Amino acid sequence: MDIVRTWGVDFDAALLRGASCAFGVFDGVHEGHRYIIGKAMEGARALAAPCVVITFDRDPDELFAANRLKKLMTNRARLSALADTGADWVLSIPFTRDFASQAPDDFLQLLFGRNTPAQLHVGADFRFGERARGTAAQMMEWGRPRGMEVFGHELFAEGAHPVTATRIRHLLAEGQVEEASRLLTRPYELSGTVVEGRGEGREFGFRTANLEVPLQLLAIGPGVYGAWVEAEGHLYRAAVAVGVAPTFAQEATANVEVHLIDFNDDIYGQLITVKFVEWLRPMRKFSSLEELKSTVLSNIAYVRDQMPSLD
Repeated sequence: MDIVRTWGVDFDAALLRGASCAFGVFDGVHEGHRYIIGKAMEGARALAAPCVVITFDRDPDELFAANRLKKLMTNRARLSALADTGADWVLSIPFTRDFASQAPDDFLQLLFGRNTPAQLHVGADFRFGERARGTAAQMMEWGRPRGMEVFGHELFAEGAHPVTATRIRHLLAEGQVEEASRLLTRPYELSGTVVEGRGEGREFGFRTANLEVPLQLLAIGPGVYGAWVEAEGHLYRAAVAVGVAPTFAQEATANVEVHLIDFNDDIYGQLITVKFVEWLRPMRKFSSLEELKSTVLSNIAYVRDQMPSLD
């Protein structure tokens, strides 16, 4: 069963004892993360023991590097994706400055106490504890006398380069959504609540659903994209502008504008999810509103007739 539990709430820490665990932040739950979790699941099968994914309730960089953080998904979505990996349990530990300030050995003792897993699977570059001084090698030293075998896995590579959240963020920042989605093993997506926009789209004949996405969650770079959008329980093709349009820079507040094709419902206040498929063009300033209208209609026609499906 796939169940998300928070440390200290409806979770028996004794379940860790003898388990095979994967430990990490897992932002994006991408191909590299799934490799480590898969190794933990293999260990669990060999031990006839449960598999537990251990993570934090929030990305540590939300505390220590919030001004430059670009998350690939919300914490809730991350925990949900981890629960869908097939692990028996997902243990979400509240991440606080006090917890992070523990010396590496104290960190591990506080985390496991007497409930030491049989196996712990991490990335070879995993860091933990005070000033991120703890390493996989220190985990091995701590675990050896306690019967915990630690596996520091080399990072899973695609195209001779490791698959990491940082690599995926760089791809998204450059608009390379197809490659980023391949490494994520699913389309990159973001969600937001529809807010009132400027209104000129309605005048031009192509209404937009406007989203104000927190910058921490806007990993994708400026541009116009083809996407599928989940709204009211259905999927619709959409042309999506990310970033503030230069033509309307003085009036804009929304940073994601979504034109759902063949959709005319009023969805103000509703949550929609945008699944990015491909980059279409950069954002640019147009010499006239007629040029803008012509370009947008061309983008819409492409998305309606030629954009690939989600398969």
